[in-house]
Amino acid sequence: MSIERLYYTDAYVRTFDARVVTCAPVAGSSDDARYAVRLDSSAFYPTSGGQPFDTGTLGPAHVLDVIDDADGAVTHIVDAPLESGTTVTGTIDWTRRFDHMQQHTGQHVLSAAFDALFDNRTESFHLGADTCSIDLAKEVTAHDIAAAVDEANRVVWEDRLVTVRFVSPEEAAGLPLRKEPAREGPLRLVQVADFDLSACGGTHVARTGGIGIIVVSGWERFRGGSRVQFLCGGRVRQRFDLWRDALQSTMKHLSVAPQELAGAIERLQGENKQAARALRTAQERLAVVDAQALVERAPLAGDRRVVVESIADADASILKALAAAAASHAGVAVALFSAVPPSLVVVARHSDVTVDAGAVVKALVGRFGGKGGGKPDLAQGGGLTGSTEDLRAAARELLAR
Repeated sequence: MSIERLYYTDAYVRTFDARVVTCAPVAGSSDDARYAVRLDSSAFYPTSGGQPFDTGTLGPAHVLDVIDDADGAVTHIVDAPLESGTTVTGTIDWTRRFDHMQQHTGQHVLSAAFDALFDNRTESFHLGADTCSIDLAKEVTAHDIAAAVDEANRVVWEDRLVTVRFVSPEEAAGLPLRKEPAREGPLRLVQVADFDLSACGGTHVARTGGIGIIVVSGWERFRGGSRVQFLCGGRVRQRFDLWRDALQSTMKHLSVAPQELAGAIERLQGENKQAARALRTAQERLAVVDAQALVERAPLAGDRRVVVESIADADASILKALAAAAASHAGVAVALFSAVPPSLVVVARHSDVTVDAGAVVKALVGRFGGKGGGKPDLAQGGGLTGSTEDLRAAARELLAR
């Protein structure tokens, strides 16, 4: 079933009238009913060629998806039924449509710039909700990126005409297309005056000035070539607003000018590393003192002194430091728990104590849940769900054996 695709000849059509050819419920749809509608003509662009579908309304129904069918028809997925044979008014979500037009036309210009300057062909294109990307056949450098962006924006700001025409395969064979077309039969060609000629079914602005601006936001190696992320038009302003607010907030907190920001962050990172090292040293020294107190008040159990305590506000690193310091004393076996369940536990022992720390943790985990393990002299676990009293009682029994 063929359909008149209004966007093929005029991407600026925002409203149109069309006859409903068929309307049927979508099989397997959720509680909110969805209907598949076919029209005799449509300005809604279906997902195709890396460009997402249009949204909007058909009469009282909202358009949720638009599908390019294999038989040449276009199926509109809507949220309310439409009566077959009736005429409905379609309205395109113009903000979404124009954004796609800017991004897609910008892609043509940027791809043509890479091709003209560096003989670097675009293998594929993706138009996402936040950013767009092209996959290039060759790797690019920062210099390549800068040159291609400069060339692309030169064409944008010259406000060149963008035209659409249809040709036969025979006519196309004699034209300087940037990329060999993937489909057979008559072709729709999009031309940027004196710069690019490509077969494409997407929606585009009428003049390159409508793109606004093209910027590259990042790039990476990809399958032997490069993936280049870019933004055009309104998306550039949105990203600028985001970066501006983040930059101003960061400068305010660091009390520096924009050109001093990188150096200030580097200095701050260095200071944080020094502070972290100093904190670790202080914690280790404090652990020695606290561990001494733990050992001195711990009861004897046969030939060993058993230290079992719950430590308030302790994370795994503090428990480990305290347990190691306590176990440095001869004849000591130690089990330390965090105070708030689900509990952490660290078990350690001096080399002259025969208890297996790993086996103790395994036994605790088997009784109270969680997971953990380790070596005979030091082991740890987490996720234990017993009460503080039960955990400590079990640990004392295991360490005293």
